[in-house]
Amino acid sequence: MRTLPPSQSPFAPQPPGSGTTHLPPPSTSNTPVNGVPVGDGPLEPEAPPEPERRKLRVVDVEDRACLIGSLLAGLSLTWVLYSRILPTEGTLGFIVCWWLFFTAFYTLITGLRRGRVVLADRFAVILAHSIAGLVGIALVSVIGYTLIRGIPALSHWNFFSSDLRTAGPLEPLTAGGALHALAGTMIQIGMAIAVTLPLGILCAVYLTEVGGRASKLVRSVVEAMTALPSIVAGLFAYVVLLIGFGMRLSGFVAAMAISVMMLPIIARSSEVVLRLVPNGLREASLALGATQWRTVWSVVLPTARPGLATALVLGTARGIGETSPVLLTAGYTTYLNLNPFSGPMTSLPLFTFKMSQSPEDNYISRAFGAAALLLVLVLLLFAFSRWMAGRGRSGAR
Repeated sequence: MRTLPPSQSPFAPQPPGSGTTHLPPPSTSNTPVNGVPVGDGPLEPEAPPEPERRKLRVVDVEDRACLIGSLLAGLSLTWVLYSRILPTEGTLGFIVCWWLFFTAFYTLITGLRRGRVVLADRFAVILAHSIAGLVGIALVSVIGYTLIRGIPALSHWNFFSSDLRTAGPLEPLTAGGALHALAGTMIQIGMAIAVTLPLGILCAVYLTEVGGRASKLVRSVVEAMTALPSIVAGLFAYVVLLIGFGMRLSGFVAAMAISVMMLPIIARSSEVVLRLVPNGLREASLALGATQWRTVWSVVLPTARPGLATALVLGTARGIGETSPVLLTAGYTTYLNLNPFSGPMTSLPLFTFKMSQSPEDNYISRAFGAAALLLVLVLLLFAFSRWMAGRGRSGAR
């Protein structure tokens, strides 16, 4: 191998002015150059920046100003057209026109400021809030009107402690009450629950745990019975028990008619609740040697207890307000009857129906008092069902 002399070596120092420049060897470190790290391999291209997402739910000061301005503009235009120019009148029409003008102004301003996508989103939000507000206003109006009209009767303690045995149409509200109707409602709904609850839960257990060829037929019948008119249930109990078995008008027959209305609600709701029980609990119980019946009794039903209580409350709320079955099967009376197997027995819905047919103001006040009392009972039942459902979810977590 030929060896170059030291003077001709590329690494030897060169005299100045020779015109030869020797560069240093390339660096293999990751020292950044101009802010970009340099590595051993080629540089990878930078990823393109992600597009900025459009924020549809952000509401700034200008959006709030547009909302308030649209409300005021719609109100002003509605007042001018509805009250001054057009030959129209009425509160309902005024509110409808105000909502239409407000929606038109707000969507127009939003479309000019935000674009088509935000316009569609804001219009959907306005529509959803308007429908929710309409439902809320209707509910509050019904509840408020019933309670206000029923306060004159509910403010007297005798409304809860006496019946109408000695109170005629011309008697003041300080005489007579709805004790017989309240007691009849409690007795009838209690007997209906005693009959319907085990049947509904057993039907749900059959549909979810046992099954078979007849399960589809049973499920179809249960779903069809959920929309059964109450008068049909009353006619069924009237034909079977009063005509077929020769019974007389009584609270027991009315309770059986109410149970026909409650049964599909409890069965269908209980089926949905039992299907939510994890299959792992069933498999673990069966793997430990338990029978299917023991698994259902000791594992499935205790796990679904809050949901079953909710199903019971929903069925009770449906049956407690029925009028036509009680009218056909229990009759009407003005005295207190605590024996459900003998004599007519009045309920709160039937009491309200009979009192509202009278032209006397005191009877109409008693009707609203009974309706308000029934409304409070139903609201308490639904509140209890919501509480039980929330307790069940928290227990599951």
